[in-house]
Amino acid sequence: MSSEQKPTWLTQEAYDRLAAELEQLVNFARADIAKRIQEAREEGDLKENGGYHAAKDEQGKIEARINRIEEILATSVVGQAPESHGVVEQGVLVTIELNGDETEFLLGSAEIGEGTDVTVYSPDSQLGQVIIGKSIGDEATFYNARGREMHVKIVGVRSFNG
Repeated sequence: MSSEQKPTWLTQEAYDRLAAELEQLVNFARADIAKRIQEAREEGDLKENGGYHAAKDEQGKIEARINRIEEILATSVVGQAPESHGVVEQGVLVTIELNGDETEFLLGSAEIGEGTDVTVYSPDSQLGQVIIGKSIGDEATFYNARGREMHVKIVGVRSFNG
């Protein structure tokens, strides 16, 4: 793990789901797409072969997903969500007031929220970076991607129970 790479907190269920997806991609999807590329190559001129280009694009997506899952699994910390101590950290549900509107979300990896109706924000997102380490009642200001000033107040922090 590089010095800049932060661990990703995952539930055991999320870890197992990602490991199964990785196995399927490596053992089946790679072989399937390689076969489709070979079949498209055999059709002739590659410049005008839409099937070949579509298969190559799909291959790129599969390889990118494999790399992403391998990175997540290699840097993950698996276990129960941390007990809330009123401080914003990975694995807790956070209630904020953002420019006057209240919203609740889980701060962590998007993979944790799969199969739930919980909204997930990454700790690496602009919002995540601004609120991590803050306590209930703390306030901060940041600029979103469009340059708009955003005011955030931590209203609540509680444990996530999956």
